[in-house]
Amino acid sequence: MDSLFAEIGLMFINLVFGLYLLVVLLRFLFQLVRADFYNPISQFVLKATNPLLMPIRKVVPSIGSIDTSSLVLALAVQLLGALLTLLIVGAGIDPLMLVVWSLCLIVNLILQIYFFGLIITVIVSWIAPQSQNPAIALIHQLLAPVTNPIRKMLPDMGGIDISPIFVFFIIMVLKKVVYSFMASSSMPLALAMFV
Repeated sequence: MDSLFAEIGLMFINLVFGLYLLVVLLRFLFQLVRADFYNPISQFVLKATNPLLMPIRKVVPSIGSIDTSSLVLALAVQLLGALLTLLIVGAGIDPLMLVVWSLCLIVNLILQIYFFGLIITVIVSWIAPQSQNPAIALIHQLLAPVTNPIRKMLPDMGGIDISPIFVFFIIMVLKKVVYSFMASSSMPLALAMFV
């Protein structure tokens, strides 16, 4: 029975901390690419993150266009989620490795955001290429700084955009590097739930 409660606790931590971390990282990325502030999804992200982010922003200034306070909040959320996970499974806690694993998990989540964003844009480009959905508009704004430089390097393919293929490849290589590092640093299996 204890293992059932531990498993439910891990699922709850993964859900709550994972979703909030996703929202915080979206805020960071939207600000980095200067996405549409008035988009309803952007407004949701702002309202969901402001209560925890505003006190941090008073202490941690932005560096140019990089919202460092969002990164600090993302790291704090990931650290707390990872710490609670390790406490539930009864694993040993090495503070330095906990920070390293948390940073790896954050990088991995950013890569997943771009991966699934690309999948969505590829599907939408075939099904509803003229879609005015606010989510699709934000995804295009988020992906543009990554796909546009690759698109410019490729020759004209008669109206077919193959830049997502190259971005997928880059993302997969980076994910392999992150996974390899996490495996070599003996990340506990319980933390792999966040991956």
